[in-house]
Amino acid sequence: MTSPDMRRAQNRPGGRALAPVLLAAPVLLAALAASAPAWADAAPGATACTGCHGPAALGSAIPSLDGHAADDIVAQMQAFRSGERKATVMDRIARGFTEAETRAIAEWLAKPEAVRHAQP
Repeated sequence: MTSPDMRRAQNRPGGRALAPVLLAAPVLLAALAASAPAWADAAPGATACTGCHGPAALGSAIPSLDGHAADDIVAQMQAFRSGERKATVMDRIARGFTEAETRAIAEWLAKPEAVRHAQP
C-alpha cells in the first residue's frame, strides 16, 4: 500500500526515483540529529557564539573564545553593551542578552571545547 504522497511522487515525471528519497528522509534526519554535537547543556544563545568565535576563528580578525575565562567574557560583553568597546555587531548582540544570560553563556563558553561537545 502506498501513501498519498508516494502516489503523487510516482505520478510525476521522475517521481519513481523520488519515492525512495521520501521514504529515507526521516531515517536520514534522525541519523544527522544523532551525530550532531550534544549541546543540551548550552545556555540559550551560546551555541550561536561558536559560529564566529570557535576554534576556526584562530588566526582571523574575529577572536576565538576558547581558553577565555567566564569573567573576561562577561566583562567584554558588558563593554560592548555599554558602548565602551566599539564593534560592528557585537554591541547590538550584547544588548540582546540580560546579565544572567550573559553569565550563563560565558560559563558555557569558558568550558574546554571537548567538554562542550561531550555526550551527556
